[in-house]
Amino acid sequence: MAIESYDDKSIQTLSAIEHIRKRTGMYIGRTGDGSQYEDGIYILLKEVLDNAVDEFIMGCGKRIDISLDYNSGAVAIRDYGRGIPLGKVVDCVSKINTGGKFNDDVFQFSVGMNGVGTKAVNALSTDFEIRSYREGEFSEAFFKCGQLVSQRRRKTERPERNGTYVRFIPDPTIFKNFQFHEDHVERRLRMYAYLNAGLTLNINGSKIVSENGLLDLINDEARFERLYQPFHFRTKTLELVFTHTNRFSEIYYSFVNGQYTHDGGTHLSAFKEGLLKAVNEFSKKKYEGDDVREGIIGAVAIRLKDPIFESQTKNKLGNQEIRSDLVAEIKKAIVEMFHREPTEAEKLIKKIDETKKLRSELNAVKKLSRERSNAVSVRVPQLKDCKDHLRLDKIDKKTGLTEGEDTMIFLTEGLSAGGTLTQCRNPQNQAVFFLRGKPLNVCSQKRDALYKNVEFFNLMKSLDIEESLQRLRYGKIIFATDADVDGLHIRNLLITFFMRFFQQLVADGRVYILETPLFRVRNKKEQHYCFTEEERVAAIAKCGRDAEITRFKGLGELNAKEFKDFIGENMRLTPVTCTDDFQADKTIDFYMGSNTPQRRDYIMKNLVCNEESFE
Repeated sequence: MAIESYDDKSIQTLSAIEHIRKRTGMYIGRTGDGSQYEDGIYILLKEVLDNAVDEFIMGCGKRIDISLDYNSGAVAIRDYGRGIPLGKVVDCVSKINTGGKFNDDVFQFSVGMNGVGTKAVNALSTDFEIRSYREGEFSEAFFKCGQLVSQRRRKTERPERNGTYVRFIPDPTIFKNFQFHEDHVERRLRMYAYLNAGLTLNINGSKIVSENGLLDLINDEARFERLYQPFHFRTKTLELVFTHTNRFSEIYYSFVNGQYTHDGGTHLSAFKEGLLKAVNEFSKKKYEGDDVREGIIGAVAIRLKDPIFESQTKNKLGNQEIRSDLVAEIKKAIVEMFHREPTEAEKLIKKIDETKKLRSELNAVKKLSRERSNAVSVRVPQLKDCKDHLRLDKIDKKTGLTEGEDTMIFLTEGLSAGGTLTQCRNPQNQAVFFLRGKPLNVCSQKRDALYKNVEFFNLMKSLDIEESLQRLRYGKIIFATDADVDGLHIRNLLITFFMRFFQQLVADGRVYILETPLFRVRNKKEQHYCFTEEERVAAIAKCGRDAEITRFKGLGELNAKEFKDFIGENMRLTPVTCTDDFQADKTIDFYMGSNTPQRRDYIMKNLVCNEESFE
């Protein structure tokens, strides 16, 4: 292989706009197509909205108008703040590291501290338009793919309130096949409303507003499940609210200067520590953190002058110097709330006592399960392990990724499919776990059911997630079930298991579904494997009238040679995803819970029948 020459001509210097377009991920994270909440088009929307909300935070403008065309992807946002200084409109949206957020006197608590946000929106849009209104004048500019097309400055022909108008269309060459999803957009806007009590957001004529801030957020998400009235504390720089439910999971919303910090950070860890200390001081007991936090739904928001984030997308706060003072402030605030609301505080303590008792009983069940397991075999009989394993605490020096990130375990039904998988897998990094029939439906079960059920206990042992998810042994957990009714049911039961007890694995992108071909179409000269009905039709057209069509009902019908192609480099995986919306638990309860009559009514009302099935 010839090595290209490396000389002066190899060195390139990119403009700021060129760099954003070439290295998009550095600025907005994943691009995506809009199907996921964190996809790039929503980050573009967020960057413009952040500037509008910053004006509200500074006391300028209580309304933001948003127009979004879900067909074309065009977004228009108008705020009623101070407006960008007219002589700096072009610079503020095209020159990197330019903006008013560096001036603490003008913007005291701003997320956009890096002077990058709207420049990235401009660079990543086919059309970008900005107009600033100030004292009867306006300055506007038009861009294409970050390049200035025209600009002008004039007096307004009719009275216009001060503020800024931005319109953009994401570049389809960067955001492939993108489409804004209404639920993702509305969720972002609800978050802005919860964080900024009194701010009105108008989206396509609909109004979103919150009068009680984060209290409204928690009430909306836990209204029918909360065990006591939420505790709520709010000052200019700190707001927190929490309550408990009978769920097993801990759910948190954390924010810095109005920005949702998906991965938490210093403020969230300070909230957890402050809560534990407050509960122990008030109750005069020594609870463990797990006992206090199980079932909690909480939110914490802080205003900070110089926030330090891990990336431009600002998912995690890193200011460690504020931790000790923040813990003390949160602890003091929570203790005072407990004393003001002793009845609600006693309900919280009762919940913690019940959790502690259940955890003690669970530990006894765990001990018995381990003893039984060790008495039978040191190894899990259903597991065909691989040589490499995931090590979350180590980095591979060659790839720069977590060691063993390429490892995977297939959860397959029965010995037939499992035997084929075992024959054709790569034993270096591919393991197989055999499911014996349909797993237990754990939707309404308590955690001790996992230790009483041999199937799930062995699965937890194979994954090594019994004590901590940090001990996970495989980079990917892959459901390899048949594409029939039974296979889909098993898939749903597995999803219920992970969503109910190990939801973080889903959130971390560790759980996948293996897509295998439904059809094989072939003639004497060629053959095609088809994963969809559309692919089958296309393959028949290629092979002609003499095409032989095979419908694969189960994985066991594929021989090892065929199967090897479907778990190799071209393996098709569909990630199991879960938005940060709190409706996920309700959805699982509805479809997999004990509400059979309601579910039957839903099916009958939404059943779609094909007339051909009656012929």
